[in-house]
Amino acid sequence: MRIAIIGSGISGIAAATELHPEHEITMFEAADRIGGHAHTVDVELPDGRVAVDTGFIVFNEDNYPGFTGLLSSHGVTSQPTEMSFSVAQAHGVEYRGSNPSSVFAQRRNLVNPRHWRMIADLVRFNRATARLVADEAPWLGPDRLPGPGAVDTQSIAEFLNEGRYSADFVERFLIPFGSAIWSAEPQTFTQFPIQSYARFMSNHGLLGVSGRKQWRTVSGGSREYLTRVTAPFADRIHTRTPVLSIGETAGIPVVRTAHGEALFDEVILATHSDTALSLLERPTEQEAATLRQLRYYPNIATLHSDSSVMPRTRRAWASWNYHVGSAASGASVTYWMNLLQQLSTDTQLFVTLNRSDEIDPGAVLGEWVYHHPVFDTDALAAQRRRHEIQGTRHRWYAGAYWGYGFHEDGTQSGFEVARGLQSLQPVAEVVAA
Repeated sequence: MRIAIIGSGISGIAAATELHPEHEITMFEAADRIGGHAHTVDVELPDGRVAVDTGFIVFNEDNYPGFTGLLSSHGVTSQPTEMSFSVAQAHGVEYRGSNPSSVFAQRRNLVNPRHWRMIADLVRFNRATARLVADEAPWLGPDRLPGPGAVDTQSIAEFLNEGRYSADFVERFLIPFGSAIWSAEPQTFTQFPIQSYARFMSNHGLLGVSGRKQWRTVSGGSREYLTRVTAPFADRIHTRTPVLSIGETAGIPVVRTAHGEALFDEVILATHSDTALSLLERPTEQEAATLRQLRYYPNIATLHSDSSVMPRTRRAWASWNYHVGSAASGASVTYWMNLLQQLSTDTQLFVTLNRSDEIDPGAVLGEWVYHHPVFDTDALAAQRRRHEIQGTRHRWYAGAYWGYGFHEDGTQSGFEVARGLQSLQPVAEVVAA
């Protein structure tokens, strides 16, 4: 079959790896590079050049089996990393949640009852959320979401209110932690479904001190996997070729670009869901209703060397550092790339989300906008209907938005679409018959 793949992020790449040996694939990418959120940049420093990831950074082998399999089958190596987390409030508390010493990085918190209450509420919250998913079956296979009979309507905000958790726990731990994981606005994060949150945290070993996963980064940056995994079909990838629209002629899909139009048997839209919808010349009612429920939030990522965005207390520095600013400046997260990627440089490098106006312009090395899916009850409803629109008019939808928004979700989505296409007869032959 002739298959068009729109988008070269992990979902499109995963689908392509399954399809290209037996089918004629053509991948269209609007940008001048492949990879989507997998974006490595070279930084020239006094002590040499380092490769720094600015979007996708970490994974673990237990929860990313599909992605890990892609790496191993293509000879891509990875290295262990530290996944620690800190919170710093403007002119207030600072702590790092990795060991007893760093939790009390500010020694005055040893005698601060509010800090102890926050810790007690964390233990209570973890136990309560663990009970929500205690009777569920293991998280296996590509379907990383509950079945249609699951009850998943209560939001995190409602759960917190019902449990009477302290404001310090909510504002100093839960919102920073959750917002950092999903790159979400604080008010958006609290509208996430509590049971889905609990399911994700439980499966990632994040609801207690035991069962923690060993997180890893791709050696040399994520571009290493992009280069190796796409090598077998690199000649089928067309960068700087944005798709203008997707239509059909006599029931055959037509992909239109600035260079003209081409007919395909099937089309995989491996873009963000809103982009996918915007490309359809005539979406069905189901396609429009489903894809519109999947929203995105933009995050400005700044690569820089300005350490002023880090906690003032050096003991509180961590891999992920959440900053709670004033009401005007809001909240942001900073990734300490030296620790995460084991960078060989004395220059401290950081990637900060949504705080570009507070970073020394002379320390800025690059800036990009990444869009992350909003994981709310509307999104959950759309996810449960994804099978209803797959294959509609020979159109297939692949993306991390069908899961929790992470690299493994994108990988599994690409694999799932590829499996759905494997046994189909080319539409051109059907029409001819």
